[in-house]
Amino acid sequence: MADGLVLENLSVARDGQIMFDIDHRVAPGEILTVMGPSGAGKSTLLSVITGTLSPVFRTAGRVLLDGMDLSPLPPEQRRVGILFQDDLLFPHLSVGENLAFGLSASVQGRATRQARIEDALDEIGLAGFSQRDPATLSGGQKARVALMRMLLSEPRALLLDEPFSRLDAELRAQVRSLVFARAQARGLPVVLVTHDAEDAAAAGGDVYKIG
Repeated sequence: MADGLVLENLSVARDGQIMFDIDHRVAPGEILTVMGPSGAGKSTLLSVITGTLSPVFRTAGRVLLDGMDLSPLPPEQRRVGILFQDDLLFPHLSVGENLAFGLSASVQGRATRQARIEDALDEIGLAGFSQRDPATLSGGQKARVALMRMLLSEPRALLLDEPFSRLDAELRAQVRSLVFARAQARGLPVVLVTHDAEDAAAAGGDVYKIG
């Protein structure tokens, strides 16, 4: 039985000042929303989970994912997916090649990998887009490709660092619904960092406020 993401008595301090202290479990398919002013430590919390926190910070407590302590693991072994404000698609690769970058090396064979990419595009409503240049996509389409590229890497948890903030209101709601639905369908525990109360309401889970 998956345990989800557990932030066990987790605290981060800088220059002797504690930025936050959290003890929380995010069950598979649930969303924890983290809110607070800029500089309060929201992205710092995500860096602790991904294993990319600068050594200028001091941490205490543990991060557990499906019962495994992530603390000793390097970022690439944690299997934690993250989406940022920017889609970060590779401009020199086609849409399909961008998705292929996310595919696990365990998916063998050109035909098998291409079929997986086509299925992924179909899942996000972009069937037939494999050969498209990312520069020709709308903001919402880029966001969907970035989401699917991350999901193809088969993460066990999903972190969202204000990924909807650059989208207009209508598009924001559409992409947000898609991201939440895909995460829930895969049973991923999600941590969402946002300034937007509507994001928090749509997430429907607990809210943790920093600062």
